[in-house]
Amino acid sequence: MSPSTHTPVGGNPAAPQFALYVEDLTVRFNGFTAVDSLNLYVDRNELRVVIGPNGAGKTTLLDLICGRTQATAGSIRFKDIELTRLSEHAIVRAGVGRKFQTPSIYETLSVRENLEVSFPRGRTVFGAIAFRRTPDVVARVEEVAHEIYLADRLDDPADQLSHGQKQWLEIGMLLMQEPELMMLDEPVAGMSVSERSKTAELLNRISQGRSLIVIEHDMEFVKDIAHRVTVLHQGKVLAEGSMDQVQADPRVIEVYLGH
Repeated sequence: MSPSTHTPVGGNPAAPQFALYVEDLTVRFNGFTAVDSLNLYVDRNELRVVIGPNGAGKTTLLDLICGRTQATAGSIRFKDIELTRLSEHAIVRAGVGRKFQTPSIYETLSVRENLEVSFPRGRTVFGAIAFRRTPDVVARVEEVAHEIYLADRLDDPADQLSHGQKQWLEIGMLLMQEPELMMLDEPVAGMSVSERSKTAELLNRISQGRSLIVIEHDMEFVKDIAHRVTVLHQGKVLAEGSMDQVQADPRVIEVYLGH
């Protein structure tokens, strides 16, 4: 089933059909409004792509959802949990995973070890001390490694991977936590053409069973993955719809695609 095409405008949605509700979200930095009364609704199992010119507020939006930045005003609800009241760690435990632009993996560890340390049981101090490579850990690591095209690289040091493979490994580290909402910031930046194609396949696969928000500038890649596209400009939603609808919008052409 394709994602709902209905997006509430103003006020609360009538039915709890969405995984994520962002309403009247605002953040100001020293008088500068980076995100301005923004509303965004993401369906369950939806792959939403957020685009827009530099400075539009895209990365700040992800920072707000994951708790890295505190909102000045507004609400972020995920599974009926108000995220603006939670710490970053509590938001992760609630089922939200975030990948940043630059891969943050443990380069001196093997691919297998990177995935193991991301297993939920190994992420606390006590859990790391008492961590054991039990059958459930082994099975999950092998499952995720196959998903991210690294099944034959499990025992290789992470620093031997290509840039694209490091991006996949970080996505795999998120998958180990089984988040219900994943947020990826420019996941194909610096990738080869073949790596971009495989990443599109990967994201389309893993969006079955969870929601994804992806920030991306590569319009061909966006066409390959987006269920729905949101265009931000000056901290506000400028346009929203299918990729074809967004590309044909004169406002989007003027402020973004035309340049």
